[in-house]
Amino acid sequence: MAGMAYSILAKKLTVIAAFTGAILASLIYFATGYTGIAMMTTFFILGSAATSWQRRKKQDAAAISETKNGRTALQVLANAGVAGIAAVVILFYPALTYLLLPAMAAAFAAATADTLSSELGMVYGKRFFNIISFKPDRCGSDGVISLEGTLIGVLGSVIIAAIYALGYRWNMNFCFIIIAGTVGNLTDSVLGAVLERKGIIGNNMVNFLNTFIAALVILVMEIVLI
Repeated sequence: MAGMAYSILAKKLTVIAAFTGAILASLIYFATGYTGIAMMTTFFILGSAATSWQRRKKQDAAAISETKNGRTALQVLANAGVAGIAAVVILFYPALTYLLLPAMAAAFAAATADTLSSELGMVYGKRFFNIISFKPDRCGSDGVISLEGTLIGVLGSVIIAAIYALGYRWNMNFCFIIIAGTVGNLTDSVLGAVLERKGIIGNNMVNFLNTFIAALVILVMEIVLI
């Protein structure tokens, strides 16, 4: 309730988006406890802070993804929908918890990495290039990355992985989550350059696929390597 009130009053989320987030948060809590909520809350706080940081400077480079009333319900589902799906599966099939908990963490790691790398990369990046052609490109355009932004994104994945490890113990999943989150973030840029620029898919679908790929990557690593 506190999160809903803050997100609406601070215009971080629309009213419908806040209710959507509350439903997802409830599902995640019932499936994973406080650690799942901590990962979701950390993503929301870091993402909101990064989006607001030096907003005026970033407006010169790209359009801000928030409306004047905050992010929409579709944007919430695009970033946290995969984690919500994992929570539902855990609730109905508890035997799969050992696989889906890391997948949920990877999805949040990818969402956090994407938001931090894109928002803070526009501020701190020095050289920007297209992830496909590696040629210099316009800051803020779809599929354009910087070294600084990418490293900030990795740091975002590390933070989510650390929260997971603190809640569920330190093991190889800590490294897997960082890898999966980074792969998801880079996939986001590839999809942006190849499909979003051409208008084939929108930003919400790109973000959803980013988190989905991250979850899929860690599931494969879990099955193959452990």
